[in-house]
Amino acid sequence: MQRLRARLVALRYLLATAWPIVLITAIGLVIAYQFVEPEPPRHIVISTGSETGAYYAYAQRYASLLSAKGITLEVRTSAGSYENLERLEKGEADVAFVQGGITPVAAGEDDESGTLRSLGSVSYEPVWIFYRGTRRVDRLHQLANQQVAVGEDGSGIRGLALTLLEANEIPATSPNLLPLAGLSAAEALQQGRIDAAFIVAAQEAPVVQVILRSPGLRVVSLSQADAYLRRFPFLSKIVLPKGVVDLVRDVPPRDTQLLATTANVVVREDLHPALVSLLLQAMSEVNGQGGFFQRAGEFPAYKDHSFPLSPEAERYYRSGPPFLQVYLPFWMAVLVERLFVMILPIVMLSLPLLKFAPAIYGWRVRSKIYRCYGDLKFLENDLLQHYDGQRHDEYLNHLERIEATASGLNIPLAFTDLLYTLREHINLVRDELRRLATNHEKDKQA
Repeated sequence: MQRLRARLVALRYLLATAWPIVLITAIGLVIAYQFVEPEPPRHIVISTGSETGAYYAYAQRYASLLSAKGITLEVRTSAGSYENLERLEKGEADVAFVQGGITPVAAGEDDESGTLRSLGSVSYEPVWIFYRGTRRVDRLHQLANQQVAVGEDGSGIRGLALTLLEANEIPATSPNLLPLAGLSAAEALQQGRIDAAFIVAAQEAPVVQVILRSPGLRVVSLSQADAYLRRFPFLSKIVLPKGVVDLVRDVPPRDTQLLATTANVVVREDLHPALVSLLLQAMSEVNGQGGFFQRAGEFPAYKDHSFPLSPEAERYYRSGPPFLQVYLPFWMAVLVERLFVMILPIVMLSLPLLKFAPAIYGWRVRSKIYRCYGDLKFLENDLLQHYDGQRHDEYLNHLERIEATASGLNIPLAFTDLLYTLREHINLVRDELRRLATNHEKDKQA
């Protein structure tokens, strides 16, 4: 029972010492929690394009990779890049494909305050300009007064086609510029209902493969390709090598110079950083391989500066995926990262507090004994300097009160030596009181 009582006493002192440390740590925990990212959502939406386009195919592959990590990527088709941007701005989509150059930004004027961020480009998008006839076309001005399919209203294809045609003095309001796109434009071109068509799509897109193999249809090889690059920095020049489509039939019959924009992945600024990293890993796996116009590892990359680059994407391009996501399952990595943000400041705060805890604990125990020593020292000084025999009983009662207080102290066993030392010193003062009383009696008798 005595041992249990001693432990309870020690525990009481420990708790009295620990509560300030616990309070400071709790305050630090609350502050640290403000900087912890919430858990990433398990469902996000990506806006693509038509089901026959490359954007949709890329998104389906992204969805498969993210599904293995426990994230559902909902793929929604759209009319094109402009609708994708509208969905992002309205919060109807978290991620979207945007054709390069549809919202050009002058150098040095990137809008850092906007709500949209780029994760980079994932592929070149050749600007295919197909035409009918035997007359060779190598300049867009030659399409004046021709029936030309320039894409549907609201699509990125139409915006780019009209920009290029206006640069060649073909007004966007011309009735010869028709809102046809994709397979509809290919069919009209094959049937002779139109003279040319703008198609912006990857080389493996079905519409491109159909037209490339259609007899009587050709691709414009732009003789002024370098001039377009100077006027439109978001464009690149690519070459379709002779015979690359069909070696036996030698399609195309010569090296063909094409312009190309880029397919860019754009996200809302508030998309969770962990999901940004996951998307970038999917982009690397799906789009990092070589192709007709790109080298292996060339994509993803920040090629179109129409939108500011996401900070997480910038870190990814510089250092690769986050360390924890490389070695741990995705959700485990997210949990560890969140805990790390909370625990590290707490550990840094607690270490110095715990270092001083033993000293504070010892001080709290000794302080009660020191108060008894203070009373004892005051009484001893009073006896030695102002002893009055008539106050003997008062001195004795004061001494007994000090001894009673000392005997009633509940202190841990580790400090009981201080208590016994105090009691010895009380007895020394008691002996001194007896000596003074004896001397006083002798003086009176003398």
